[in-house]
Amino acid sequence: MPKIEIRPAVSADLDALVTLDHSVQSYYVWQMENRFEEDQYNIHFCQVKLPHEVRIPYPHSPEILREEWKKRSLFLVGVMGGRAISYIDLSVQPAAPIVWVLDLVVQESSRRQGIGTALMLAALDWARQHKLRSMMLEVQPKNHPTICLARKLGFEFAGYNDHYYGNQDIALFFARYL
Repeated sequence: MPKIEIRPAVSADLDALVTLDHSVQSYYVWQMENRFEEDQYNIHFCQVKLPHEVRIPYPHSPEILREEWKKRSLFLVGVMGGRAISYIDLSVQPAAPIVWVLDLVVQESSRRQGIGTALMLAALDWARQHKLRSMMLEVQPKNHPTICLARKLGFEFAGYNDHYYGNQDIALFFARYL
């Protein structure tokens, strides 16, 4: 893993973070199948290999991100060579001891080097220190790299919300108890 400094974000980081390529490339999608029978709903998700790699745009615009970042409970950046190249932001739910990972982004040229894992581990440590009960992660069904990361770190599938994002995509939710 490359040498990376993880620290709280400062206002000087925002311009670099908003210009990161937030899109993801994937060969896989979690496809949802609905079966409605008389007294039963069956929702089934199956990982499907796509015929070719697709680029999935990020479901939030840069303008929305800038406004939302101000509301976060924790906003960490990963810095290499004095430059912010990744970030994770969290929101604690006031009614329950749960923290949500809302964004996890690593600059494209630095992906698959353990930086996302390092950010998630730092966030898990922070959540434990703040006596939170669980961490939730929301992800698009085509974001195979993040789904794999979540599962590697012990997150389990915890549900979904259809038409969740502005682009009408499904949100998959993964949870890890602390």
